[in-house]
Amino acid sequence: MRIVVAGGGIAGISAAYELAARHTVTVLEQEPHLAYHTTGRSAALFTENYGDGTVRPLTAASRRFFDDPPDGFADHPLLSDRGTLTIARADQLDRAEQLHEAGSSRSDAVEMLDPGAATAMCPVLRSELLAGAVWEPEAADIDVAALHQGFVRGTRSRGGTIRSSAELTSATWSKNGWRINAGDDVIRADVLVNASGAWADVVSTRCGVEPIGFVPRRRTAFMVTAPGGAAGWPMIIDADEAFYFKPDGGQLLCSPGDETPSAPVDAHPEEIDVATAIDRINMATTLGLRHVRSQWAGLRTFAPDDAMVIGRDPSTPSFVWLAGQGGTGIQSAPAAARFVASIVEDLPPPPDILAAGLDLEGVDPARFRGF
Repeated sequence: MRIVVAGGGIAGISAAYELAARHTVTVLEQEPHLAYHTTGRSAALFTENYGDGTVRPLTAASRRFFDDPPDGFADHPLLSDRGTLTIARADQLDRAEQLHEAGSSRSDAVEMLDPGAATAMCPVLRSELLAGAVWEPEAADIDVAALHQGFVRGTRSRGGTIRSSAELTSATWSKNGWRINAGDDVIRADVLVNASGAWADVVSTRCGVEPIGFVPRRRTAFMVTAPGGAAGWPMIIDADEAFYFKPDGGQLLCSPGDETPSAPVDAHPEEIDVATAIDRINMATTLGLRHVRSQWAGLRTFAPDDAMVIGRDPSTPSFVWLAGQGGTGIQSAPAAARFVASIVEDLPPPPDILAAGLDLEGVDPARFRGF
């Protein structure tokens, strides 16, 4: 089968990796470099206790890949210990208890901590403002570059073709398959997988397929100098996700957790968002942040119901969606790629993904088409 994957970020390249083992696969990336947008700007965290019923099962089913990738996939482990500590004021305690209940239903390691135990893990927290915290020791840092490059190398070793600076400008479907225009070239395919992130609706429109109504949302991040002893801190997350920070190579990666609607663009940070994060973090800690060393922004893309969209479009079954990950695309990529491969090949979903409880109707594009 001839398959074209639109998008060279983590979603597209992981799907290409799975499909290239059995099919002729071409990846089209509009930018000169792969993973230029969202994938390359991620907070890089693996946590099974995040997202809805379409995210958590795919994340859980991805854990085995992260812990034990195929031989030669990466030169070192893809995950490293971190843990997350979600902190709550008195007015946020209900949210923290809900998070604890959801997490402990999947892992006995998730526990509620009192303010004293929380500040022992991260001494800069203002204990007088804390009512409790949720400790998730199994959350881990992801080496995103190693993961993405492993999929790139694997795709090529399986015979797949990866083309950068190859924007899909138009495509038409006929009984002979897809005729896809990318730059000055024409590519033929039997199946087109739309894994183009914030540009998913743009690509679908260019292919004559009705858009879903995705909304890209800007997420801001920045680096500050970390104090001594910070390397062993967990990732600290506000219960309402109003901010987070975590150690990263001698610095702290910080964010206001913003979700500002945006057009599909090369996102840039706004000074007000950086200032907001600094203010929130300084209120909750004794860090006294003032100087930002670097800053950036990326787009996290959401469907109208905030759930992933994975499957064949009912109007054009040869057009397969893999979009709307909403910031969870890296941690769920291994399982999502296998799921997409089963869809393309008209096979049942992988048993471990079903066992993890994936809501098949909840990810099906048909939910937006009245079918």
